Order: sequence, then structure tokens, then C-alpha cells
Amino acid sequence: MKATAKSIDEYLDKLSDKKVQMMLENLRKTIRSAAPDAEEVISYSRPGFSYHGPLVYFGAFKNHCSFFPANSSLIAKMEKELKPYRTAKGTIQFTIDRPLPGSLVKKIVKARIKENLDREKAKKLTSSTTKQK
Repeated sequence: MKATAKSIDEYLDKLSDKKVQMMLENLRKTIRSAAPDAEEVISYSRPGFSYHGPLVYFGAFKNHCSFFPANSSLIAKMEKELKPYRTAKGTIQFTIDRPLPGSLVKKIVKARIKENLDREKAKKLTSSTTKQK
């Protein structure tokens, strides 16, 4: 993909492999079902979702697709569930032959929502504590 897409629709439309396009559209729908209030974004040239901060991203590459939970410690915590997939510090790689199960995607998205809300709550507590001093 040469030019950066301005929306997830545009990103998906630019994919030449229709099977990959459909798989990522299904991933998008799964993310949306787990995070209905999240905003679709393009960041770092990748489609993703934001909800009280960065939530998750995904992308197509030459030989695989990647799902980016925007938190590397979550990948480490879910090591057993992610065993069938190639992982790195911040990415989970998958293919058409071995797509990510919807239940796993939803679990990751919900964990990320909780992390973002907990972080936001902690910031507010810190802010109000600082103001009281």
C-alpha cells in the first residue's frame, strides 16, 4: 500500500487480496462488537480503534496480518492462548489459514478497554489528590 489511507474502509479497499480484505473486515466487525463506542482511526498508517486512548490496531503485510493490542504486557499475560500464533513485543501475527478467533479478539479488546478506563481513572485520582494539597 503506497499512500496512507484516511479511513479503515479506504485501507481495506486498497488491499489486493480479497480473502485478506474479508478477513480484516471480519476482524473489524468483531472489534466493533466488543467496543461499540470506540472510534475508528488510522494511526501509524494502520487501521485501529480508540476508546479513552489507543485501543487496538491491525494491518496486512506480505505474508501475514497483524493485530496490535497497543500493550505488550497483555500479549505476555495471554501467552498460553496466543501459543498457536507468532507473537512479538507488541503484535500477534495471523494468516488466512489461521485467523484469530473472534472470542480471543473480544477478550483482548475488552481487556484493553478496562486498561484504558483504569488508567484514566487513576489519572483523575492523581489529579484530584494533587489539587487538594
